Amino acid sequence: MDADRSTRPLDGLRVIDFSRVLAGPYCTAMFADLGADVIKIESPQGDDYRHIGPFRDGESLLFQAVNRGKRSIALDLKDPEAIRAVRALCRTADLVVENFRPGVMERLGLGPDALRADNPRLVYLSVSGFGQSGPNVARPAYDIIVQAMSGLMHVTGEPDGPPTMIGEALGDVAGGLFAAWGAMVALFERERTGKGRHVDVALFDSLVSMMPVTSARVLLAGDDPARTGNRHALSAPFGTYRAADGHFAVAVLNDKLFQAFCTAIGAPSLAANPQFATDTLRRENEPALAAIIEAWAASRTAAEVVDALAAAGIPAAPIETAAQAWRSPQSESRALSVEVEHPGLGPVRVPQQPVHFSGAARSGGRPAPALDEHREDILASLREGETR
Repeated sequence: MDADRSTRPLDGLRVIDFSRVLAGPYCTAMFADLGADVIKIESPQGDDYRHIGPFRDGESLLFQAVNRGKRSIALDLKDPEAIRAVRALCRTADLVVENFRPGVMERLGLGPDALRADNPRLVYLSVSGFGQSGPNVARPAYDIIVQAMSGLMHVTGEPDGPPTMIGEALGDVAGGLFAAWGAMVALFERERTGKGRHVDVALFDSLVSMMPVTSARVLLAGDDPARTGNRHALSAPFGTYRAADGHFAVAVLNDKLFQAFCTAIGAPSLAANPQFATDTLRRENEPALAAIIEAWAASRTAAEVVDALAAAGIPAAPIETAAQAWRSPQSESRALSVEVEHPGLGPVRVPQQPVHFSGAARSGGRPAPALDEHREDILASLREGETR
């Protein structure tokens, strides 16, 4: 039987969130989406993302997107009184998330050993550029640095062009995803053992691990992959091709699909061509194959091409903009964003974590907090000795 739709999977979980910018806040936003009480500890100046655009009516919309559903209290962590308040909060918490450089929290008296001595059930999650060990432990990192050092940038772009950054902060997002996964594993383990543990997540590790095709080629085949542009490194036809009015994407990964593809483009005999007899040969001879595909598509719009291929069961798609993707019927039906009421901005749409849980509603919630908005509520709960 489905759960009560008024409940969410993480109702009752308390998260103390020291993180700022993107990786840590991305992680804790997913916890807030699912019902956790996420208390964001900010400096008196606020999270850096409060000061990065785009802005509307003085509010950072980027901050709104990745800090939805949280509560905020501003504390100077150099103040002993603030440290005492924070430690009291952490005694009521299930999870602490921080993304300072390694060693900073220990110097503040808020490291994993200190907080877990106060609260043995606490899961303590550290997110950093290169983790808590290794030669790069003290090295600062933003997304572009991790993309550059992970190999991702080297394999992205046209073969005769420069290395290219992915058009989204994928290193931060990868770190945030693995952080959430690691935290949930430790919370699950705690339910069996009664004890939390320290979880160490690095953006570098996370992004390297997000490239399974590259890892197989490097670790198992001894290869050093190069850029292949919009074409798959190992399979063909698998990439983007030109139609009369633009481009379309197609993905053919096996011989059966290739036979269907050849029939769909009016060239069934192509499947018997020795140049294209296997996936490996198709990739080796991809320029010749691409010329045949684009000759067929030249008299058709991208929409007509996609319709013809989809009718034959071939994975194909138009190249849509980000705005088209977010506003598509598919995104709307999957509730990938929800509307929240902001006190200054009015109704705004914010992203929502993408996993569906049966019986749990995907709507409502709080907007991102104003700096220090919940100070009185949070401190009052400590004065009253509240433990949830």
